[in-house]
Amino acid sequence: MDNFSIQRKEIEEVYGKISPFELKDKLINLAEESKKRGTHSLLDAGRGNPNWIAATPREAFFTFGQFAVSESRRVWNDCDLAGMPNKEGIAKRFIDFTKKHKDAPGIELLSKMINYGVTVKRFDPDKWIYELVDGIIGDNYPHPDRMLRHVENVVNDYLIQELCYNEPLEGKFKTFAVEGATAAMCYIFDSLIANNILSKGDKIALMAPIFTPYLEIPHLPRYNFEVIKIMADETTEDGRHTWQYSFKEIEKISDPSIKALFIVNPSNPASVAMKPETVKQLKNIVENNNPNLMIISDDVYSTFVDDFRSLMADLPYNTIGVYSFSKYFGVTGWRLGTIAIYEDNVFDKLLREQDDDKKERARRRYSGISTDPDNITFIDRIVADSRQVALNHTAGLSTPQQVQMAFFSLFAIIDKENRYKELTKSICRQRKKLLFDGLGLSLQKDPFDAAYYAQFDLLEWANQNYNEEFVEYLQENYKPVDILIRLAEQSSIVLLGGSGFDGPEWSIRISLANLNNESYSKVGQVLRKVLGEYVKEWKGYRGKKVLQ
Repeated sequence: MDNFSIQRKEIEEVYGKISPFELKDKLINLAEESKKRGTHSLLDAGRGNPNWIAATPREAFFTFGQFAVSESRRVWNDCDLAGMPNKEGIAKRFIDFTKKHKDAPGIELLSKMINYGVTVKRFDPDKWIYELVDGIIGDNYPHPDRMLRHVENVVNDYLIQELCYNEPLEGKFKTFAVEGATAAMCYIFDSLIANNILSKGDKIALMAPIFTPYLEIPHLPRYNFEVIKIMADETTEDGRHTWQYSFKEIEKISDPSIKALFIVNPSNPASVAMKPETVKQLKNIVENNNPNLMIISDDVYSTFVDDFRSLMADLPYNTIGVYSFSKYFGVTGWRLGTIAIYEDNVFDKLLREQDDDKKERARRRYSGISTDPDNITFIDRIVADSRQVALNHTAGLSTPQQVQMAFFSLFAIIDKENRYKELTKSICRQRKKLLFDGLGLSLQKDPFDAAYYAQFDLLEWANQNYNEEFVEYLQENYKPVDILIRLAEQSSIVLLGGSGFDGPEWSIRISLANLNNESYSKVGQVLRKVLGEYVKEWKGYRGKKVLQ
């Protein structure tokens, strides 16, 4: 058996047993072998990182870094060694720097961003610029550890703008800067357990299909939650998936024994935002049936949907908002994310209502960082827990990362015409159209579609274009992984199976973000060719049956 056949067999054996992201690496190996044998190039549409970046805020960041280093050398300049920046008079020196370097990359945006802090936010100029300078130099521990004060303020403005947290609320949101949405997930799960808000074996709900770690983490021995699936089961009259949730599925959340609800909104892999009718039903359930429900909403794909509205806007009391800058700005390598919680929230309420035994355990846990551990808020407990409490004094996202996060936020805030947003949305939508054109299918318009991924259900396609007999033939003669293997070995195209996300067993996820436009035409054409092979085999099989 050659290496090609061995890899194919291994993929068939592990399919459905390991994460689709781990399976993807094996498919890449198979595709690489195929690439060596033919003339086609590897097309990996499995991962979700985009192939674009927000360039101008990066230019501003690096130019500002030059100013920061000059400030350090102004204090102490000894060959390769410099000192710690000085706050006094730094605003005037920054203005002088911008005049002297008026042609530097990103300098115009940089001036506008600093001016936003001074004129709109009313920050003290020296304090504002010094925080950014000291932050980008990275010579101090993050202080406050949860998030730098001015940075948190402008990042919150961005979250309000993009996620519609801007309801007329009396309180504010507290935000914790973290190493991307993945870190946010880990920290939240850990703190819910550490603070006995959730316990092993508790009942939680997941709105599925969903990003695979949300499916995998609850079953780890540390958590061992009882998981209730809320499936996106709604279909159109002609049988197409809408990736929305039926009334009946949402009603499951009425069960007050369900303590927490996890959702990715817009979803992954379908990348479709929850419709307003579902949000309204969810609000009614929280108000009347499950008032202590804890909601964790991961809104990473929000900027790709027109007029998106986060659950943080409609259910701020019950919701933790998780956001990552990675997809929108092309910064998966920077690891930039946030956890946001409204000042008045159900998490702090549940902590206050705990019995004496649970409160005593929390006192022992947090006594080293406060003389009044009972009154440490849940978000500050997340910060402490992220460093095993004992290392709370070194908690917090690195300050250069926080400054870059602030620059991305300010860039979006200043872009009043939404030029960057419209460009990124148009890229994804154009690629989805190219994919469907290649498939020879019409693309249905959906106002809730982020078009960051495409979820293609082979059985749905087979039933709509042929009949139930063809569907049965596929199920009886092939495994869902077969289509992934055919694409990898015939054309070096790598896609992910949808079943790993708890999607339909015969579905595949295609990332629309990380390949060049023309590649999506090819992916569609090759996928169409593979589908045609199934049809041809079925017709040949049916013909033989007739002759028999």
